[in-house]
This record gives sequence, structure tokens and C-alpha cells, in this order.
Amino acid sequence: MDLRQLRYFVTIVEVGSFSKAAHRLRVAQPALSQHVRNMEQDLGVELLFRNPQGVRPTEAGETLVRHARLILGQMEVAREAVRGGMSEPSGEVRFGMPGTISQMLCVPLISEARRRYPKVKLRVAEAMSGFVLDWLREGKIDLGILYRTVNDRGLVARRVLTEDLCLIGSALTPSPDAPEAGPVPFSQVAELTLILPSPGHGLRELIEERALSEGVRLSTVIDIDTYGQIKLLVEGGLGYAILPEAAVKREVSEGRLRAWPVGVPVLTRDLHIVCPSDRPLSNAVRAIDALAHATLVRLVQEGAWGARLIAPEDDTDSAA
Repeated sequence: MDLRQLRYFVTIVEVGSFSKAAHRLRVAQPALSQHVRNMEQDLGVELLFRNPQGVRPTEAGETLVRHARLILGQMEVAREAVRGGMSEPSGEVRFGMPGTISQMLCVPLISEARRRYPKVKLRVAEAMSGFVLDWLREGKIDLGILYRTVNDRGLVARRVLTEDLCLIGSALTPSPDAPEAGPVPFSQVAELTLILPSPGHGLRELIEERALSEGVRLSTVIDIDTYGQIKLLVEGGLGYAILPEAAVKREVSEGRLRAWPVGVPVLTRDLHIVCPSDRPLSNAVRAIDALAHATLVRLVQEGAWGARLIAPEDDTDSAA
């Protein structure tokens, strides 16, 4: 095996098909298929399950792709070290973040990254925080944003800001149980039909921890794992969500949703930028990491994000 074959294999696994990988890599599809067959013959194992819908890795393929990502990342760092670490950031950076963050951060981050680092290809993937955490652990992304601290020796986190969470309800089809005004006691929130991410995601865990601390049970929960669908269901009057006000700023201004503070004490969550600690970071990853932090700070300082910055000396949480 060589580095080119490893890069091809990682891309095939990431996109889930030979045809898509061939398009991304600009390599003929038969050549890619032959590379994989050669790797399977060399290793004596099957690396991919093949079906009409595409491909997915076998257990051996999963093992190979984890090691391949490490090797390719270390190779990029080695190149930079040989050049004295002063080379212009270049290469691909994969950044995962929840949808409530993406709608605020994605456009300004990509715009500034293109201006400052034209040789960096920034790929942003949007998912619930639980999936982002899995991607970080599996090496599928280089950076992630999480709403919780995790005890993982392979990850390190930096707290950036804290934001208040609100009860979100429909303004178009208001329910008789809608609060008259905020802040809404959490005991009252727990009695409502809540539309939340499924168990295992950061927001759900935060809400369940609050319920436990107050000695109440969540009455009715509808599990939905995409923020866009959560907001649509709330707008349709099917229940309530608990989200930061920034995540529904547009819908509130358009008269589609309403937001009430939750407390007392106020329900808050912290935002962390997370990166791996068990593998070297390229110049490109470090550059985007710093740029993401600076962009978040700027959005808060300009009032575009209703949150509070965490002072560096208070940044003690770590995922390590």
C-alpha cells in the first residue's frame, strides 16, 4: 500500500460510492476499483461491502480507514515540519458542528477562511452534537463544536461562550398551554410536549440533568434529530423546543415562533471548540481553529450572537 491508495480508500469510505469518489478525486472509477482490489489482495481481507446503493466498510475496512486518516494527517504535519512549519496553510480541514451553530457561524467562517487561506479547503458538516462527538473520536473530522465536556483522553476542548436557552413555541398556531410571559419555571416546561434531540445528544442530556436536579419528569417528548425539523414541528404547533434564542432569531422576527426565557436559575449551556489530542494538527487545522474562535468572539461582540464570552482564565473545561 502507498499514501495514494490510502487517500483513495478514505475518500471512497467517506462518500460511500466509487462513482462519487472518482468525481471528487478526478480519477477514473475502474482505476479506483482496481486500487481497492489490490489492497484487499495485499491484506488478505475484504475491505468494503458492495451493493447497488454504494459501499460501506467492513470491520477490517473501518480499522484501515482509522489508521489511514492518522497516517495521512501525520504525513501532512511531517511535510510542514520539513519546511520549517512556516508554510502557508493548505489542504483540507473537516469541521463538524450542530445546526444551531452552523446557521450562525458557517457563512462568516467560510467567507473569512477563503479570504485569508485560499489554499485551505474547508468542509463543514452539520449534525447533532452526539454525532459530531462520534466523528471526532473516529477521526472523520479535524475540528468540532460541542455543547458539553466529555471525558476523552483523545480530545481537548476550549470553552468559548455560554448562552441562555429559551422555550420555543409557535406564534402562528399558539397552544392553550402557552406561557403568558417568561421566565418560565422549568417545572412548567417539563409538563409541556417537548420536541428534543434523542438521548445521547448534548442538549437532551442537559435538559434531562436539569429535570433530575429539580425532581421533575419530562411529561411528553418527541425525538427528532435535525434542528430544521424541530423548528418546523414547533411552528406547526405540535410541541415546544428548548433552543438558544439565536437559533430562532429569524423565525421570531418573522412572527413564526415565540421565545420565553427558562429559569430561575436560567438554563444555560457552554460552547466548546474541540480537536483531537492524540494526533498532530496541520497548519491548516490550527489556522481554522484560531479563525473559528476569533469569528465566534466577533459575532458576540458585535451583538449578532446573544451569548456571553468566557474569559481565558475561566476556560478550564477540557475533553481530555
